[in-house]
Amino acid sequence: MRSCSNRGGRGGAVASAVALMALAISGPASAQEKAADTRGTAARAAEALKDAKANPYCANIADAAADARFAWQKETLASLEREIEGRIKALEEKRAEYEAWLKRRNEFLAKADEAVVAIYSRMRPDAAALQLANMQDDTAAAILAKLNPRSASAVLNEMEPARAAQLTGVMTDTSKRNAESEKSG
Repeated sequence: MRSCSNRGGRGGAVASAVALMALAISGPASAQEKAADTRGTAARAAEALKDAKANPYCANIADAAADARFAWQKETLASLEREIEGRIKALEEKRAEYEAWLKRRNEFLAKADEAVVAIYSRMRPDAAALQLANMQDDTAAAILAKLNPRSASAVLNEMEPARAAQLTGVMTDTSKRNAESEKSG
């Protein structure tokens, strides 16, 4: 069956039929050529008749085909829109998670007031270690985090190894949470 690429209606079929008639009228010179030409003309006439029947079919289904194409495009766009909305939702969840983490970090650092940090930085490491060992984990870790690295290392050196490791774990726990959230996202 012919494809529906000729959407011009019957114009193409009529033009083909007229061309075939003109060819038949002018005719070849020999009888052999006339017979061969007659077979070719008949084949072309049959082809033109098929085209004449196919064109109305094509014209009749053109609107339905366009509607089907538009429906498919609409469904594709809708699925893409749902996917984008899902990604936006995931990004909003991540943003909320990071905001909560930032709030916890700021609260953590706020526990160590600058004046308190200055006091601990001027203390002997062994005395500061005894004081920090008896504090809550968050407060002690916040003070250690605000001390300069040399003072903090001297204080941690004077503490019991288990307590020093515990405070160091609290200090680095925020970076662990951050690394885990990056891996999951």
